[in-house]
Amino acid sequence: MTESPSSPAADAPAVVPDDTPEQIRIRREKRERLLAEGTAAYPVSVPRTHTIEQVRAAYPDLEAGQETHDEVGVAGRVVFLRNTGKLCFVTLQDGAGTRLQAMLSLAEVGEERLAAFKADVDLGDHLFVHGRVIMSKRGELSVFADSWQMAAKAIRPLPNLYEGAELSDEARVRQRYVDLIVNPKARDMVRTRAAVVRSLRDNFARRGFLEVETPMLQTRPEGAAARQFETHMNAFDIELFLRIAPELFLKRAAVGGVEKVFEINRNFRNEGVDATHSPEFAMLEAYEAYGDYDTMAALTQDLVQTAALEALGTTTMTLADGTEYELGGDWTHLTMYESLSEAVGVEITHDTDDETLLALLEKAEIDLAPAQRNHGKLVEELWEHHVGAHLYAPTFVRDFPVETSPLTRDHRSKPGLVEKWDLYVRGLELATAYSELVDPVVQRQRFEAQALLAARGDEEAMRIDEDFLTAMEFAMPPSGGMGMGIDRLLIAMTGQGIRDTILFPLTKPQA
Repeated sequence: MTESPSSPAADAPAVVPDDTPEQIRIRREKRERLLAEGTAAYPVSVPRTHTIEQVRAAYPDLEAGQETHDEVGVAGRVVFLRNTGKLCFVTLQDGAGTRLQAMLSLAEVGEERLAAFKADVDLGDHLFVHGRVIMSKRGELSVFADSWQMAAKAIRPLPNLYEGAELSDEARVRQRYVDLIVNPKARDMVRTRAAVVRSLRDNFARRGFLEVETPMLQTRPEGAAARQFETHMNAFDIELFLRIAPELFLKRAAVGGVEKVFEINRNFRNEGVDATHSPEFAMLEAYEAYGDYDTMAALTQDLVQTAALEALGTTTMTLADGTEYELGGDWTHLTMYESLSEAVGVEITHDTDDETLLALLEKAEIDLAPAQRNHGKLVEELWEHHVGAHLYAPTFVRDFPVETSPLTRDHRSKPGLVEKWDLYVRGLELATAYSELVDPVVQRQRFEAQALLAARGDEEAMRIDEDFLTAMEFAMPPSGGMGMGIDRLLIAMTGQGIRDTILFPLTKPQA
């Protein structure tokens, strides 16, 4: 079975540099030979009739040695080859990792095509085979081929899966396409992530939320305390910023009457990179009119538990190292100041002076830039060190200092605090929620306080956004708002690092 090359340019011989590795050189030569013989190394299509998964599902009960008269055409990547005289064996793998054996015999395909198979086919090639479905004498479901065709020639060799080859951690990230081919866990992560996002969207739809899209390019960084990426727009000759959060635009939608709104988005923050932080990451944000941080806690617990059940079939998470923990049941609630006081053995309140907090910071060997040494930042740094890093089971940490939460409503009964919680799982901040600040006068005051911090050198402080304040002056209803990291949700569910949960994470270019 042959096909003409798809374009005249395909007939042109490839130029192979002198320093090309031998295996790549040999595979290029095979490609050239196919083209010279008038055979397409990369045909437009192949006459596939069934997927590998469909064949496996259709014949679950064949006995060893049993043959059928059913003919199928299947295609997949070659992950195993055994050429033995008059009978050759090849294992094909589809994108889901499902495998199927094909057998090519001298009697069925003929001497010329069997010789061509032995000469031209390598590990990693995409191959099409046509033939009868049988169960081999060793009990392996197989296609007993009467013809075959190259579907796509691999120029670079893959690791030999049957020899236990593994990619290094660095290679898995830089060459994710290879990782997906050879590593079932990498493919599982893609499917799990898709299932989690689908569950979140379906859950919101059942609750009557509308999904919207807000700008990634913004005239000012807004919605979070973070360093931003800057760029330039030639058409308007203005500086723009990549979005650090969609919050203020989603609140504009709420002002406009979209009372239940959410967005699953990409955010960008020009900060550190480690096992839980990426400069580009996925976030879920949602706002509900006439809700508060308590209703957001109930919503978040249900979103996470439902996603775990729908994506993984359980709320008992089994991590990469074999440990388990439970996402099910009712989650713990504690307050920031009370839990910090218990941890350090000293009562800490919003009235505690900075000298006491700085002494505790020094004792814990925590270094904080002078521009960030306000009461709220000192308390949060101490809490993170003494409490947050040790919270394993899902825990809502409630009631934060006002200094670090400029978009949050004052606590209804605790002066100096705001109605905010952070959700911690396995020592990792997974989500945050507010009873939203909707008073535009107070919001302006908060922005002005942030502007003073920025003037003193705090690069994460927020700036005044006049357009947002104008929108708020049209009145936003009492609301609850929540944000949750999609990548971190996958970390919590699998125990993998953030670079494993993101399909193509940003990596530093190699020299």
